Amino acid sequence: MNYQDSKKLPAVMENIREAMRFATSFAATMKLPPDRIMSLEMSVEEALVNIVKYAYPAAAGYFEVSCRLSPENKIIVEISDEGIPFDVLAKADPDVTLGVEERKVGGLGIYLMKKLMDEVSYRRENGRNILTLTIMRK
Repeated sequence: MNYQDSKKLPAVMENIREAMRFATSFAATMKLPPDRIMSLEMSVEEALVNIVKYAYPAAAGYFEVSCRLSPENKIIVEISDEGIPFDVLAKADPDVTLGVEERKVGGLGIYLMKKLMDEVSYRRENGRNILTLTIMRK
């Protein structure tokens, strides 16, 4: 695998596992430790499930997963779609001090993604949502 690669798939649940394998395979090739690969896998899954469930309410769409190694030794996974705008970082973190019964539904996966990754960023560019997950290759 190159130092950069990407995969574009229809945004359906059946393609999430393939996209996750694509990202984790890249990370493994780049010698990311197994515990960090698991963190990346969970974060990619969360992002893709959100796209499949919410990005395309009226029509079919796609997602694209791009992986690269930065000069700073960071593995960068960009997940993009042309769905409705959704900035995952604009959502307030859930109050994790509350009990499960007291907590509002939703937002925990995004919170977890932000905790598992070294950096998470979002931008809307040319009609596309672009979520960038960055994890250091330690």
